Amino acid sequence: MTATQAANGIVGEGRRKRVDLSIPTFVLLGGLLTILVVLPLFWIIFYSFRNDVDGSFTLQNFASLVTDSTLLRAYLLAIGMAFGVGILSCLVATPMAWLVSRTDLPGRKLIRILVTASFVTPPFLGAIAYEILAAPNSGVLNVLARKLLRQDSSFVMFDIYTFSGLVFAIACFTFPYVFTLVSNALDRVPSDLEDASAILGGKALTTVRKVTLPLVLPAMLAGTLIAILQALTMFGSPAILALPAGFHVITTKIWSLFQFPPRLGVAAAAAIPLLVITVMLLRTQKTILGRKGYTVMGGKSGTPRITELGRWKWPSMAFVLFILSLTIFLPYGAILKTAFMQTPGAGLTWENFTLRHWNFVLFEFSATQLALKNTLFLGIVTATAVTAIAVVTAYLVTRRSIRGAGYLGILATAPVAVPGIVLGVGLFLSYANPTFQLYGTLWILLIAFMTIELPAGYQQMSSSFAGIHPELEDAGRIMGASRLRTLWDITAPLLRTSIIAAWCFVFVGTIRELSATILLTTANTKLVSVIIYDLNESGDLGAICVLGIILLAVSFTVVCIANNIPVLGRARNVMPRG
Repeated sequence: MTATQAANGIVGEGRRKRVDLSIPTFVLLGGLLTILVVLPLFWIIFYSFRNDVDGSFTLQNFASLVTDSTLLRAYLLAIGMAFGVGILSCLVATPMAWLVSRTDLPGRKLIRILVTASFVTPPFLGAIAYEILAAPNSGVLNVLARKLLRQDSSFVMFDIYTFSGLVFAIACFTFPYVFTLVSNALDRVPSDLEDASAILGGKALTTVRKVTLPLVLPAMLAGTLIAILQALTMFGSPAILALPAGFHVITTKIWSLFQFPPRLGVAAAAAIPLLVITVMLLRTQKTILGRKGYTVMGGKSGTPRITELGRWKWPSMAFVLFILSLTIFLPYGAILKTAFMQTPGAGLTWENFTLRHWNFVLFEFSATQLALKNTLFLGIVTATAVTAIAVVTAYLVTRRSIRGAGYLGILATAPVAVPGIVLGVGLFLSYANPTFQLYGTLWILLIAFMTIELPAGYQQMSSSFAGIHPELEDAGRIMGASRLRTLWDITAPLLRTSIIAAWCFVFVGTIRELSATILLTTANTKLVSVIIYDLNESGDLGAICVLGIILLAVSFTVVCIANNIPVLGRARNVMPRG
């Protein structure tokens, strides 16, 4: 037998034994994603037209959005807060991104790392840190100001329990979105255009204003819209800072509608405008990033043009350190200090040092072990399930191997337009009924986390598949392997870094989620994020900071381990940028 005949025999045998599971997989994924995404939205719409008393059809729930002054005020405050956060984030992040990307500022690489690391910090934990720092009576900064200025206890320099305080606290942990987009855009701006401006006599500031800024303007606007969206849909920080100040934003107002007596119809109706606004913001952001008027024509450009700061170097460094102090150093320092001190406002002395908070959280507080167990279990299971679904879905969509595969891509990205609090409402209405009876179990939380984190995992894997040429898979198909076998044997090894990145990203996002979780947990399904929120209501700041440190330690440990596993070869920096 010749070699050609043998090869043909092997191929023929492989083809006879091949079982193509692509169509069953497509059907299974389509059904699963439809249940995850469409079902909660259906029940939100259904209950929004339903009378809570007799179950009849009504439009009164939507009328309440206009006639109920508390709901209308909550929406107006939320919109004002969100735009305030977006503008402040842009004003802070844009000059900081320019200093890091296009100047000779010392420590630029470290600054990038510190800003990117702030993504791991849950915003609600940052809000608690600023409670410790700037509460009007017991805040560390106010206590220090009274001592330095020799004022009595009625003197208040900083008050975080105000509308402006809320905007500031949220902006401290949303400006990295703007920073990342703008700094990446600045990295891509060709130096040729800036050099041409300099040759024609343009000064540095003139070049920045007339050349550089117009090129990065889409990234600035898109980052600002993302910051607005994050603030608008956020629950944790407003619940921690706005409620003590005596006002609601729409996310906290929707949460209050679930308190006794529950007003499910009004809650569902109030969630729909938030969903519509979110979709509009996302469409606007996509349109801005997709504009063609800012494309650069030409060949390969030179390295980015670095501006020498000269005498402005140290003032610029002071500005960057000031921003990092407000967003990283002060909050983290406050959390660490409170975890080891008997009185947060007192000085760093041995008399004030204590391990009582650690002993209480780790050994006395009965809810800690259950919350840690639930959090880690849901984080691991969610990350694994979402990554697996994202890999297969991205493969089917990018390779277009099955007609209608684009439907899976739409479903996989749709949850990004659903705010966490809205999804929580939909899942509560979907599964807290006699048919499913999932409320009060970990399963409803798993469904929530899978739905929330699916877009992040899918986008990561979709981008990775786009970088692998389909000819490699075609070779496996020619040899008789099925699509799933080709995916497992050929494509998956090439995607291992992206798979680890997606897993880490989903895991970190899961364990810090609060918006949907707050509506779906019970006494037996508490998570660390919910325990932190509950303890904040009781004012136990020491225990909160211990749990916050544990949450941060787990997040950073997962990222560090993923970046240093020997079997991953040379894969590094698996956390996705921006």
